[in-house]
Amino acid sequence: MSKKNKVKDSFLEELKKIPIVQVACEKTGISRNSIYRWKREDKEFSKLMDEALAEGEDLVNDMSESQLLTLIKEKNFSAIRFWLNHRNPKFKDKVELTTKVDVNDEELTPTQQEIVRKAFDLASIIPKVTTNQDEK
Repeated sequence: MSKKNKVKDSFLEELKKIPIVQVACEKTGISRNSIYRWKREDKEFSKLMDEALAEGEDLVNDMSESQLLTLIKEKNFSAIRFWLNHRNPKFKDKVELTTKVDVNDEELTPTQQEIVRKAFDLASIIPKVTTNQDEK
């Protein structure tokens, strides 16, 4: 195995431990420019680098979930809320819009139209609001 291949392998091993290119570069003494040049020029290295990054991210995700579960067991309210907001649909952040609508062929007043537009903006919904005049 050539020295260059040993250096690449060493870099990839570091990337699996901590999936941050700059950190792996510092630990192996390789410049970021060299890494990204190898990634551009060597398809096999590029594939191995992507796999190492994914493996490292999986490791960090597993460690993070483990720490989160520890905090939940310690009754840390922020950790409990975070878990429920992201894992349980009943606790996800949501916007609920309730109104009473009398269906008649009257048009909305400009004030009513503005209220509807603001409600949709708050809900991050951008529908096409039509009025009876638009249909004529």
